[in-house]
Amino acid sequence: MPATESYERPAVTVDIVTVLPHGHGFQVLLVKRRNPPYARCWALPGGFVEPREPLEAAARRELAEETGAEPTHLEQLHTFGDPGRDPRGWTISVSYLTVVNPDQVRTWRIQAGSDAREVGWFDLEAPPPLAFDHAEILACARRRLRGGANGAE
Repeated sequence: MPATESYERPAVTVDIVTVLPHGHGFQVLLVKRRNPPYARCWALPGGFVEPREPLEAAARRELAEETGAEPTHLEQLHTFGDPGRDPRGWTISVSYLTVVNPDQVRTWRIQAGSDAREVGWFDLEAPPPLAFDHAEILACARRRLRGGANGAE
């Protein structure tokens, strides 16, 4: 490849699906966005990966900054990169899934921080309308929780 060629590069983000068993299902932790795009819309906690930052470290940082949650275990769920998923430009998001227990959640100070206006737990099967492609990410998480190997279909 000639040294003069350049390629457009996407921004990389992380989105975190934090679920809590509740009754016969799950609740999911969401944030109400403070800033555009999708200001005042519910979304998964997440954000941009900093230069030279490991993906899981970015996921942990964003989750803690926006919600105060600090789960012990995260697993990669799926990667989302359809053009147009973010109106700010081309982004690829690596999503993470964590299933937490009530005892663990009681040790957290759940509160909106960073660029989140509010934080709350919602029924995973019936979340509010979501920003970006976060409904698709939650659908992938539901498939994984039902036993799908990679959550994708």
